[in-house]
Amino acid sequence: MDWQSLWLSAKLSTVTVLILIPMAIFVGRFLAYKQFRGKSWVEALIMVPLVLPPTVIGYYLLVGLGSQSWVGQWVEQLFGAQLVFNFSGLVIASILVNIPFAVQPIQRAFETIPHDIPDAAACCGMSWWRIFAKIELPMIWPGILTAVVLCFSHVLGEFGVVLMLGGNIAGETKTISIAIYDSVQAFDFESAGTMSLVLLVFAVSVLAITTSLSKRLGGHNANQQR
Repeated sequence: MDWQSLWLSAKLSTVTVLILIPMAIFVGRFLAYKQFRGKSWVEALIMVPLVLPPTVIGYYLLVGLGSQSWVGQWVEQLFGAQLVFNFSGLVIASILVNIPFAVQPIQRAFETIPHDIPDAAACCGMSWWRIFAKIELPMIWPGILTAVVLCFSHVLGEFGVVLMLGGNIAGETKTISIAIYDSVQAFDFESAGTMSLVLLVFAVSVLAITTSLSKRLGGHNANQQR
């Protein structure tokens, strides 16, 4: 069992979720409430990582963030480090790849809020921020929880993008999925089986807990709206 790779995967998943979910809340709210020309194109652009092969996304990220790109050169001049084959580059890649997994559930949750609820709160003198924090956020918790679980689990098992952009550097970019691949390549099926079993148990446990919590929160919100 490669505990270092498992720890790195958990760290990458946690950092990605902490950065991506707050942004997804505001993007999801904007898309749920606003109608504008080109909205379908914006939503399609957000969904692109769901249909493109991870190796294709990894290739474009490698070209876009590499040392030959203006982004890569700017970061290297500013921080003295490259984004490719680096943990920071993996974080950026994970955020971009997981945007649809974060935005979609939260947008759908916002769309279930009846418009008369925030309108009535505004008529009662509540500020935009208080309506958002006291009314909307508690009502979309099932969507936020689903987004957190989907993003965390997807990053934990991501392989193609990590291999293309991060390579296989122990302690820096070698995640648990890369460690499983390495074990299989080395015919160490016992180690690969153990790590795969850990991911399988984690995935089933998280999905079961999330489903249960979503039902409880959904039922609680429904009772509040009655």
